Amino acid sequence: MTSSETQSAAPSPTKRLEDEGEIAADYLEELLDIADLDGDIEIDVENDRAAVEIAAEAPGALRHLAGSHGEVLEALQELTRLAVQTRTGERSRLMLDVAGYRASRRTELVALAESAISTVRESGQEVALDPLNAFERKVVHDQVAAAGLSSNSRGVEPERYVVVLPA
Repeated sequence: MTSSETQSAAPSPTKRLEDEGEIAADYLEELLDIADLDGDIEIDVENDRAAVEIAAEAPGALRHLAGSHGEVLEALQELTRLAVQTRTGERSRLMLDVAGYRASRRTELVALAESAISTVRESGQEVALDPLNAFERKVVHDQVAAAGLSSNSRGVEPERYVVVLPA
C-alpha cells in the first residue's frame, strides 16, 4: 500500500467524530433502556469534538441525569467516553448534555464571566471565582479571552477555580 492509499483509507476527522457520536448514542440508548427512561439522542460535531445530547419531550424529565450541580452528568460523560475509547482504542473528548443542562449552565457562566470582566476592568484588580469543573472553567476562559483579558486556573480538583486578570 502506498502512503497516498494509507492516507485515503483513514477516516476524515469529521467522520471519526461522527463515529464517536454513534458509539456514544448506542451506549446511552442501552443505558436509558436499562433505567427504563425515555429520551431522544441527538448527535452533532461542535468545536472539533463529538457532541451528544439526551433530550426529552417533557421539560425537566431527565434533569436528575444531570444532578443538582452537574455531577451526575460529569460521571455519565466519563462513562460514555470510556465506552467510546473501548470501541475505538482512542481517547474521546466527547461532550454530553442532558436535557439542556450544559446549554443553560453555559448561559449562566457567560454572565458570571462578564460580571468578573467588568469588575476587573473597573478595579484593575484580579477576580477569583468559586471552584468550577473543567467544562465550566473552559467556558469562562473562552469568554475572558474573547473580551481581551487573560485568566488562569488555580487550585487542585475539586477546588480548582478561575482567576480573571487585568490586561
